[in-house]
Amino acid sequence: MLAFTDLERQTPKKRDADARRGDFGEIYAPFEAAAARAQASRCSQCGVPFCQNHCPLTNDIPDWLRLAAEGRLKEAYTLSAATNSMPEICGRICPQDRLCEGACVIEQSGHGTVTIGAIEQFITETAWNEGWVEPVAPGPSNGRTVGIIGAGPAGLAAAEELIKAGAGVTIYDRYDRAGGLLVYGIPNFKLDKAVIARRVARLEAAGVEFRLGVDIGRDVTFAALRARHDAVLIATGVYRARRLDLDGEDGAGVAPALYYLTRSNRLGLGDVVEGAEGHDARGRDVVVIGGGDTAMDCVRTAVRQGAASVTCLYRRDRANMPGSARETAHAEEEGVRFEFLAGPARLIFKDGAVVGVEAQRMMLGARDASGRAAVEADAAQAFRLPAALVIKALGFEPENLPAMFGEPQLKVTARGTLRVRPGSLETSLPGVFAAGDIVRGASLVVWAIKDGRDAAHEIIEKVTGSGVTLLAAE
Repeated sequence: MLAFTDLERQTPKKRDADARRGDFGEIYAPFEAAAARAQASRCSQCGVPFCQNHCPLTNDIPDWLRLAAEGRLKEAYTLSAATNSMPEICGRICPQDRLCEGACVIEQSGHGTVTIGAIEQFITETAWNEGWVEPVAPGPSNGRTVGIIGAGPAGLAAAEELIKAGAGVTIYDRYDRAGGLLVYGIPNFKLDKAVIARRVARLEAAGVEFRLGVDIGRDVTFAALRARHDAVLIATGVYRARRLDLDGEDGAGVAPALYYLTRSNRLGLGDVVEGAEGHDARGRDVVVIGGGDTAMDCVRTAVRQGAASVTCLYRRDRANMPGSARETAHAEEEGVRFEFLAGPARLIFKDGAVVGVEAQRMMLGARDASGRAAVEADAAQAFRLPAALVIKALGFEPENLPAMFGEPQLKVTARGTLRVRPGSLETSLPGVFAAGDIVRGASLVVWAIKDGRDAAHEIIEKVTGSGVTLLAAE
């Protein structure tokens, strides 16, 4: 160990930008075994593991790095999988630069962070290839059932913990595939869909029932769901797009980010998508408004669709971008133009379709309550960008679940997220729990996994462990 003193940081080989612009394949090649082992040996094994402390799952990162450096990959996988339901997915899509790698001690000393995410992916992919990923072993049946609304990362993580505890688990999702945003929101160049499919198949083999294409509140009432199960977990995520508040934002050629990404991902999965050509970037000037990870997914998707030009319009500067710096760098390599300190003022239409965006320069002002710098428009510095496709990537807000579910007693916060009891993930309704973005607001996949696991353990304690059956809806 301590190889960081004479061994530089190395990532897996990255495909050339010109090559990767032409397809949706993952951009990094797998780590070679020798390189992964060498990079793992760079961990300083510091006394206070800041990487672990900055991981939402508190993964035992230093220990599985040490095991990987020693070539003990099966043990490394076992340790990694003990706290993470999807380590190979987190290894691919977690913003490590904002979490574990950003807190790495040797990064702070100027030696370059340990390549934690890539090694995590390498360990787990090796485990899959070697047959070390064992089937989920259902616990002895306790006669209790749990219904989960949402087949995204929070719901999938919860299902695995619940089935291992002996509960019967049914997952309901309005989409036709399990995975939620992992399938329909994240492009293949970051996360190949086969990676998600094998996790879903593993849960199905363990006895988790998936009822897909089922919209709770429309196809099945929420009251019926509560009556059917001993506990219900709401893990719907947040899907309602934030608006620009500009005239014409629902017009032709203007699309919410998730609408755009879902159609692209469906086409990649071989689906027939009605009206998809209207939101295809091929040959078009594209403007994406926003600066988070979803915006980066949109600009990089547009590049791969063959856009004539792709511009990202973001009202703050680079240092204040909420997304991963790594993803921004990838986008720049692939030819995306960034207009920082610029915000949309007007959408320009001709013959009923968008043809441009009028933008104005922004200035950073005093910091607000969140610690971020406020922005002020400078109307004197206006400019225009050509745009035959404008994508709104300003983030997501919760849908009105009490109205959708016909359950006014389901309490929400001022932000519209579900209200849970202090120190608990139980909602205002007995036996109804919530996890993931629908509680904390739009966040990261790794937080959704943590919340799903935590909710499952609380359900196990209150519903199965204590022997007390929570009352269903009357």
